[in-house]
Amino acid sequence: MKDFGQSLLSLWKQLGLNQRVSLVVAALGVIGGLAALVIWSRQPDYQLLYGRLGEKDAAAIISQLQAQGVPHKVSNGGSTVYVPADQVYKLRMDLAAKGVPNGDGVGFEIFDKGQFGLSDFVQRTNYIRALQGELGRTIGQLDGVRSARVMIVQPENRLLLTDQGVKPTASVFIELSSSRIDTEAVNAIRNLVANAVQGLVPDQVAVVDHKGRVLSDELKQDPMLGSATSQMRYKQQVEEYLAKKVETMLLPVVGVGQVVVRVAAEIDTESTTLTQEKFDPDGQVIRTQTVSEDVSNSTESRGGGVAGISANVPDSANAPTGQARPMSTTESNKKNQTTSYEINRTLTNTTRTPGSIRGVSAAVFVAQRMAPLPADAAPDAKPTPQPRTPAEIQALRQIVINALGLKPSAGQSLDTLVTLQEIPFQTDSIVEQVASIQTETRVQSWLEAGARYFAVGAALIVFLVFWRMLSKQKPEPVPVELLTAAPVNNNNNGLSLNGGSLTPELLNELIKQKPVNVSNALREWVNVKKS
Repeated sequence: MKDFGQSLLSLWKQLGLNQRVSLVVAALGVIGGLAALVIWSRQPDYQLLYGRLGEKDAAAIISQLQAQGVPHKVSNGGSTVYVPADQVYKLRMDLAAKGVPNGDGVGFEIFDKGQFGLSDFVQRTNYIRALQGELGRTIGQLDGVRSARVMIVQPENRLLLTDQGVKPTASVFIELSSSRIDTEAVNAIRNLVANAVQGLVPDQVAVVDHKGRVLSDELKQDPMLGSATSQMRYKQQVEEYLAKKVETMLLPVVGVGQVVVRVAAEIDTESTTLTQEKFDPDGQVIRTQTVSEDVSNSTESRGGGVAGISANVPDSANAPTGQARPMSTTESNKKNQTTSYEINRTLTNTTRTPGSIRGVSAAVFVAQRMAPLPADAAPDAKPTPQPRTPAEIQALRQIVINALGLKPSAGQSLDTLVTLQEIPFQTDSIVEQVASIQTETRVQSWLEAGARYFAVGAALIVFLVFWRMLSKQKPEPVPVELLTAAPVNNNNNGLSLNGGSLTPELLNELIKQKPVNVSNALREWVNVKKS
């Protein structure tokens, strides 16, 4: 270490003024770069604490951070706050415990403090304000919505109110984080507000964005548009479910990444009610049975008469006037039976809700099977295709049919519902793709690490370059005035010049005259001695 210090000191003495200034400037630059690197590396890694804040919430959060002495950064006009990464979650919990942020406007926290002596009008107004604030905060949490404000108009509920046909209405103003918002989100906002207000229907909710566009007009013009979106989403879910079933059946057979399945489902979107009534004459049963019996007796007799033939002949011309008719007796017995039958009747009410599957079709692509390479194959040899037999193709089609649960209808073939083809896929395998992704990820991590330590490396490189330049730098030659021809007084302190050579006495004299030339004089004197 001592020798190294002496070498540096000797090198410093050999340098000229310009070289010394350059060395000092380079050293200061290296030291400054290293200091800046250390300061930069010790700075905390800032992450997002809250974004899309209102002015009130941003001011409250910054005030809390300043009170706790937490370093922070503010961007996007004060709406975004960043804090050190190791304090993000702790600060969020601390701020949530203090009710920050609470969103724009007031919510139901307005009723946390007891307020006595307020009129019904003030209480009702506060309730509407709280409801508007809570709805605005909720809508602001949706994707694509930066902020929201809700205005509710609710008629007074008075007993003697003449106009009872006034219905509540609402307006929603949203600031979008993007240029557009889908119709499903607009329909969700309308239903959210309508279900939060008593008596409010979705058609009475207007949604307006920050560009002045009335987003709810399309839904008002076509009320089925919102339900159509839900139906399309349900159809997509059904098709994905069926395709997944088929893929799980085929993957063990053909291998991973060797099959592509797409399923098309026909969904019944209509709600129907079917009433069916059937009569069965053969299945009649006795409903009522009535039995009635009628019995009658009648008897006739004479008052008197003469015995004989004439007396027994009725309406005889010889019968004396006033003579009575003989007696007659009549008996009758009548029996009636009435039976009522009830015909067997079946009444069936069937209600079909939307969502039932009417029909399913599938298209399946299977990769060509490759023949295994022989043991003595070249390293760059590629496998050759080995087509499947028709029996194997039919077996795979049958697997798809069974997985989907298809049943042929009258005059329909299942081959028309399931299309299965064997085609060549791209040569890039899944393993190669995964390896490529891993390589890209690894390179990206290296670049991130390199960017972090780039400044250190640059400073070291600069230092080494200057050090190498200084080590190769030769001292500037300084002319030394030597007495080569003029006679010298031998009595003057013994100075003499023999054949142009430099004596010690002359060297001392030169050093006294020009102290700057000490190193050059010594070198010259050494060279003279050697010669």
